Amino acid sequence: MFEKIFVRKIIAATISGALFAILLGFVSPNPFGEQVHPYFYSALTIINVYLIYSFPVILLYGVLTSIVSDKIAEFIAKKSGHKMKEIVVSGILHIVFGLVLLPFSLAAALLFFVTDRILLKQKKNFHWLLAVKSFAIPAVLWIISIGIVWINDFISNFRGSF
Repeated sequence: MFEKIFVRKIIAATISGALFAILLGFVSPNPFGEQVHPYFYSALTIINVYLIYSFPVILLYGVLTSIVSDKIAEFIAKKSGHKMKEIVVSGILHIVFGLVLLPFSLAAALLFFVTDRILLKQKKNFHWLLAVKSFAIPAVLWIISIGIVWINDFISNFRGSF
């Protein structure tokens, strides 16, 4: 039982971690305030930086605090006899744990919570192989983002040589 929850949380972390990096890239494409490149290029190239720093935190901290949040919420819901309290308490605890680095961690926590709830509603039998495969999502995103930078540098250097 715990294994299935843990696997689902890992999958939720890989999905929400990749989505968080993409969203943050488009919300804050120039974190240092310099406008060197066009908006879209800046957003696509900064995604890999956001992914490198945020993904491990979302994976480790997010999975652990999400399990704690769900277990506390489950306990409270059983004691009170109201199933709806589980969702509300879990959501509130995700928000509380997400208050670490406002506003970034709060956005990541909410994205993690929503992703996990969507996976939970699917009622799939999540297994370890699927969790391992889910790591392809951030890996492919990172490769695409780095590839865009390399292609742009290649084109810039190619044009500059003539």
